[in-house]
Amino acid sequence: MAQSNIIETVGLEKHYKNVVALDGLSLAVPAGSIYGLLGQNGAGKTTAIKILMGLARPSGGGANVFGLPADQSAASVAIRQRTGFVNDERDLFDSITVAQMMAFTASFFPKWRADLASRYLRGFDLPESRPVKALSRGARTKLALLLALCRGAELLVLDEATSGLDPVAAEEVLQVLVGHVANEGATVFFSSHHIAEIEQIADHVAIIDRGRNVLAGALDDLRDAYRRIEIVFDGDAPALQFRSPGVARVERKGRVLSVLASTGTEQILAEARAQGSVSSEARAVTLKELFLDIASRER
Repeated sequence: MAQSNIIETVGLEKHYKNVVALDGLSLAVPAGSIYGLLGQNGAGKTTAIKILMGLARPSGGGANVFGLPADQSAASVAIRQRTGFVNDERDLFDSITVAQMMAFTASFFPKWRADLASRYLRGFDLPESRPVKALSRGARTKLALLLALCRGAELLVLDEATSGLDPVAAEEVLQVLVGHVANEGATVFFSSHHIAEIEQIADHVAIIDRGRNVLAGALDDLRDAYRRIEIVFDGDAPALQFRSPGVARVERKGRVLSVLASTGTEQILAEARAQGSVSSEARAVTLKELFLDIASRER
């Protein structure tokens, strides 16, 4: 694994009897990045994270974290020692208090950051004496995140960490993640089916569908690589078959032909002019447009 990548998967596969959960997933997560794994429910996000954390074994391909093979028992223990992990289950002990949960977790991590624990305890407004079972869903998520952030982890892996949170609580969690990366130099790898969350804080993204990544890279690069070209005609837009290899999707809307393209903008415009277009405009696309186009094509 290259030193610059904290996580790498190559051709990762996972089969459950007749169900293919992962179908050749390949990822490269740079150190120090906030990497968003975007996909619809059932796309394979949770399965990929379970393999990275040593909670499931792959059927094929490979997965390395910190250069260690995630499918080997001793290596997976070492990976978890260096990783803060929060999943949708919010694995907490209901029978103890918030303070006791923090002390119990700290006893397993020599690099536990008491200063961060105090800061996030105040910032998240978590009452130390309250039993965990009495916490709201949002407070449970904040406690789970605190425990992950304060263990001195080099990598934070979050599986749908904001699931079920109200918008205010979700925004608070996202801002804490950004601040933690900036101040502590950690790497964040998080899954979500919320496009706005990925677009708000991620600098790298992979869009996955049916267990395989269909688009991956630095978010700014992906935005720069694609263009939405709106072409206007005097009458109804013709059903053009563009020759440019960069055309990903074409939609007709009355007089307007809307083209999503990765390359060949000038060739597309020239073809449209040859068919009598009267005006055109090319602009950068949003992550939402890319995701919806991919989801539509996969269906």
